[in-house]
Amino acid sequence: MNVMSIAYASQTANEMEPLNLNVESTAKINLQDWVYIHDSQHINKLSDIRSQPFSDWHKFKRSNSHKLGIKNYWVSFKINGGTTPLTRIIAIDNPLIDHIELYHFINDSLVNTHSLGDIYPFNARPIRSNIFLYPIHVAANEQHTFYIKINTKGNMDLPLTLWSSNDLTQMTEKTNLLHGFQIGLLFAISIFSLFIALASGSFSYSYYCGYVLSIALLIVTVHGVGFQFIWPNSPYIQQHILTINLPIILAFSLMFTEKALQLKYSSINMLRVCRALATASIILSFIMPFIDYSIGLYLIITAIMLVLILLAVFSLIRAFNGLKNAMLYFIGRVGLLIGGGVSGLLYFGFIDYDIKLQTPIMFGLIFEVITMAAVLAIRYNDERKEKQRIQQKALEQAQRIRESREDVLRLEEQTNEKLEHMVQERTLELEVTLRELNEVNQKLTEQNNTDQLTGVKNRHAFDRRLAAEGRISRRQQTPVGILMVDIDKFKPINDKYGHLAGDNTIQLIAKTLSEQLKRPTDLVSRFGGEEFAIILPNTTPDGAMLVAEMMRKAVSDLVIQWQGHTFYSTISIGVSVTVIENDQHPIQLLDNADQALYEAKRNGRNKVCYFEQTTE
Repeated sequence: MNVMSIAYASQTANEMEPLNLNVESTAKINLQDWVYIHDSQHINKLSDIRSQPFSDWHKFKRSNSHKLGIKNYWVSFKINGGTTPLTRIIAIDNPLIDHIELYHFINDSLVNTHSLGDIYPFNARPIRSNIFLYPIHVAANEQHTFYIKINTKGNMDLPLTLWSSNDLTQMTEKTNLLHGFQIGLLFAISIFSLFIALASGSFSYSYYCGYVLSIALLIVTVHGVGFQFIWPNSPYIQQHILTINLPIILAFSLMFTEKALQLKYSSINMLRVCRALATASIILSFIMPFIDYSIGLYLIITAIMLVLILLAVFSLIRAFNGLKNAMLYFIGRVGLLIGGGVSGLLYFGFIDYDIKLQTPIMFGLIFEVITMAAVLAIRYNDERKEKQRIQQKALEQAQRIRESREDVLRLEEQTNEKLEHMVQERTLELEVTLRELNEVNQKLTEQNNTDQLTGVKNRHAFDRRLAAEGRISRRQQTPVGILMVDIDKFKPINDKYGHLAGDNTIQLIAKTLSEQLKRPTDLVSRFGGEEFAIILPNTTPDGAMLVAEMMRKAVSDLVIQWQGHTFYSTISIGVSVTVIENDQHPIQLLDNADQALYEAKRNGRNKVCYFEQTTE
């Protein structure tokens, strides 16, 4: 802000009709009756405009405000002080003006220059308000002259008012209360719609919520509340938010119409038109920042009016087709059309009322929002009743099904009782038979794995156990031992005492070998004839040799008696111990033990020999 004391000789200022203030002047004065405007829009400097003849100036008329996108628009007015000093505030109640240059003269001396407008951050304003305010102090007999240059891409509406501070405060409070009520009502409706949309999964309420929120953003923008509280440091947003938001409102309105008029089930052509226009509106919203503001605003306003007329026609057609809510929807659209039409007539100067240009369309929007809420409420109530009717039918059908099922269950119960009695009898018979079969099966299994003469495991059980222990040894890398046992000089026993004595000898030796094993995992099996094979899992060579020696000694100490004859017998044992490495290794281990057995035989019998791997 620059304060200067520059004297200009100006014939123009002396010929303008001034506003004469005194202590009896009203606290609110509409300055438009004392405002003069200049015809030319090519003068940029203050000195040039002050040098213009008075014939180029004329009294301000309301029709002069009906312009869109103006440059170097000069207005001027004078205020003369009375006998008493007064403090007043000049208000320009159009928050969307881009650039205002205000020059303040006192007695033909420039005392202040100030730049206002929404191209500057909000905090740059001399008084923090959503409208443009400039305070002045009018001393006794002073003459205050003001020159205001306007540059704006939007509407040139210039409501100039002179206020006392107290009355301006009261007016601001009332206006803020009204704006707060409008915005709060819209936000309350949108939040309520959002909750219903989330609870019901309805796209109708989702689109309506977006529509109401975008209208709330429009009102916040038009009244300057957004620039004051939401984006005060972003003039760029303030410059473009209106032209971006209007196509979004149009898009949500079209999508909501699709659901509210149920076009999907009635008219595919109407549905396609709504979806195409909604898509075009969204695209338009993205490209608006790159289009000239004035052209873009004309384009959007024209599109909105045409779409509103089209949607009103759609709703009227659906009403004639019998859709219950279509007429109420039509009334809401007509209300918005009337509000928009009155604002358009005011804007283009066809009618002249002392109201703001945006007031009729704002009331039209509020009326339409409330009407659409009623449309949704009626539809929601109808859907609720339809659901209740369907639920009642479902309950009745379920009751009939339940009764039929109970009859079937009773019949089944009677049949089941008979069947159960028969099944119980058959079950008892089967249980007895299965028990007998199980006992026979166990006996057969045991006989299949047991040597009938000695009672120890047979060759078949030995082979399966050796394969299993081989897998364990390979997995855990633990050694497994094999003992091959052969009764020494068994043939002479058969020849001298008979085969029954030989069988008795084999039985006693098998029992003695089993008694030497202490672990449940060790296995004694009859390998064939007078040979036995013993598996010692997880056993070291020393341990295997110790067990073999214990067996050899126990057998050599065994006294065999048969039919009054007493004799002794010995055994030879071959031992082999290793960690199994592959599937063929267990067979090799058995062969190694067999080789060690033959070594014990060759060394004189009644001996234990360990297989040693020889390296060539």
